Amino acid sequence: MAHHLPNLSCQALLLVSASALAQNDTVLITSPASQQVSGFENLSLRQAPFSATNIDNATLRDLGAQRISEALRLDSSVTDSYNSPAYWDILSVRGYTLDNRYNYRREGLPINAETMIPMDNKERIELFKGTSGIQAGTSAPGGLANYVVKRPPNSADSSIRSLTVSYGNGNNRSAALDLGGRYGENNAFGYRVNAAYEDLNPYIQNAKGHRQLLSLAMDWRINANTRLEWEIESSSRQQMGVNAASITGNTLPSPAYGQNNFSQQSWSVPGVFEGLTGSMRLKQKLENGWLWTTQLGAQRLKTDDRLSYAYGCYAEGNYDRFCSDKTFDIYDYRSENERRLSDALQTELTGQLQLAGLQHDVSISWLRQRQIDVLSPMQAYNWAGTGSLTGFSESAASPEPYDLNTNRQEYATEISVKDRIRVHQFADLWMGVRSSHIQRNSQRTDGSQATHDERTITTPWLAFSHKLPFNNTGYASYGQGVEAQVTPNRNRYTNAGVALPSAKSNQKELGIKGAKNEWLWNAAIFDIIRPVWGDQGACEEANSCTRKLDGIAQHKGVELGIGYRNKQWKVDTAATWLNAKRLEAMIDPTQNGQRPLNVPNLVVRAAAEYRWAQVPGLRTSLRLSHEGQRDLLEGGAMTLPAWTTADLAAHYSTKVAGQDTDWTLALENATNKSYWRESPKQFGHYYLYSGAPRNLRLTVRTLF
Repeated sequence: MAHHLPNLSCQALLLVSASALAQNDTVLITSPASQQVSGFENLSLRQAPFSATNIDNATLRDLGAQRISEALRLDSSVTDSYNSPAYWDILSVRGYTLDNRYNYRREGLPINAETMIPMDNKERIELFKGTSGIQAGTSAPGGLANYVVKRPPNSADSSIRSLTVSYGNGNNRSAALDLGGRYGENNAFGYRVNAAYEDLNPYIQNAKGHRQLLSLAMDWRINANTRLEWEIESSSRQQMGVNAASITGNTLPSPAYGQNNFSQQSWSVPGVFEGLTGSMRLKQKLENGWLWTTQLGAQRLKTDDRLSYAYGCYAEGNYDRFCSDKTFDIYDYRSENERRLSDALQTELTGQLQLAGLQHDVSISWLRQRQIDVLSPMQAYNWAGTGSLTGFSESAASPEPYDLNTNRQEYATEISVKDRIRVHQFADLWMGVRSSHIQRNSQRTDGSQATHDERTITTPWLAFSHKLPFNNTGYASYGQGVEAQVTPNRNRYTNAGVALPSAKSNQKELGIKGAKNEWLWNAAIFDIIRPVWGDQGACEEANSCTRKLDGIAQHKGVELGIGYRNKQWKVDTAATWLNAKRLEAMIDPTQNGQRPLNVPNLVVRAAAEYRWAQVPGLRTSLRLSHEGQRDLLEGGAMTLPAWTTADLAAHYSTKVAGQDTDWTLALENATNKSYWRESPKQFGHYYLYSGAPRNLRLTVRTLF
């Protein structure tokens, strides 16, 4: 299918009108640092012709963020998407759920995010928003998230010595050590060590556990033009699983039920997440300012996925919700010894050259990666009894495995070229293209039902940016992303195991960014179209349905932000309006025009911080978060009410026994708002996750 740049005149009028009301951008709550995940590593976000967020380390500390979902809650384009308190993060950006296998990066290299990733050794979190075909071979639209690890200090006189202890988030207790420095002749070697331990005892009952981390990052300045960097982290987390609630018949239950681990049984066992991840990078400066970078990343994950699982109501013949009397069926789910292996090798050449009298900032990269899933021969998912939202119930364990697992292998080779052309002192043309050759194989653990998919995909990206009056930069961009899918190898499908056509998403975006004196602002309008797969037929018996492409999902939105800075005040606001609809559906035309489930129409984030001149070292802050109404059932038959929370914090820097010490006292959900945080539909079931109640958190960080 041919794609062309859209006529943006109507969108430009909308942008001007929106900016007159409020001028805002998520860049305001971030640092101006360059962003690896964008594909332009040395580019400041304020120069970039795209929307992105960079949550720096100071902000992560203030938030007490231990998960990426906590770090990105400052961004109005990000919401939860089946995000359990005791499971890996699942997020939505611009209304599209990120794919944990393809939408996450670590140090710019692809990783598998189907695990619990610690934050103690992370320097910052980067989020690139929109379709990501120029950064990734295959990925869901919405965005890419990148973890950047803490590195050794650059100079010998900037050694790092800190100990952080924290209490809060229910009864969680944690301690974290951060050490860094340089040594050797001419301080050629640098190191950074992070260690952390946390007792998990959150606000949800019967969800105790613990986690730990040990990491080491080092670098070697071989000479003035050559640097070798490497790092490794080992993490583990063990915690009782937390089940989501559901609607009870046709009724929305009280959010108070969400604070109970209502499916917990005497036979329940904790889930276990273990990870070993590392990377190595060689940077070589070449003549004429060119840079050659080669990096290797590896990840080894082990998971014991266990949960006493609340699902459906057999007594009423419903499998998408709980019973009207607040009871439900309980299943014993266990998938032990899941192993996931990821490796990536990338080499990249970047530099400047002159062609046709114009300056070109060029990047050429080659990436080879693999993902391998090796699961236990069988998993258990057995009916164990019934439970109730209103109180504890006892059932019988049923851990015997009966269902075959599926092992997967995926290999990809990707070549990308990016070029920033300085067409004028005030204007840049940005172009990029990525060609990806992928091979995907799967088979059941008994060797049956093998599938194979091999294809080559090309995704372009084009943008134009121009410096405007009053210190503004405007940009327009067009990009593609792609997803590849194979029909599940189940006998109910007439095309079981058959590779489906590539589903290419495309995004058009128009934006403006600016900063002058104490003020910063930006705004963006985007339009994302994503093909949708659907099942035609009953899908209840053998050969009863066919999976096929069936129309599109279109998400149009406006992102606005404004920030203010002076010696005492730091204020940031961001808002995202989203008009999301299902279109062109043929299997079930009644879906057309419907809004996707669990996607709020409006999200607003705001934060204000004040430094007290009367008390040196003291700053206080207020953070507001608002998410609008969202559909819980199809067609808006039931909606989830909008909610707003307020967080308060005081930060005080002083000396204790001669040591620099930072104190943080945070009151989260200060009004003790009781609310349903999100309402995802997963596995054919409507779920409800509650927000956390009021929580007092105390954190002390000492530099020594």
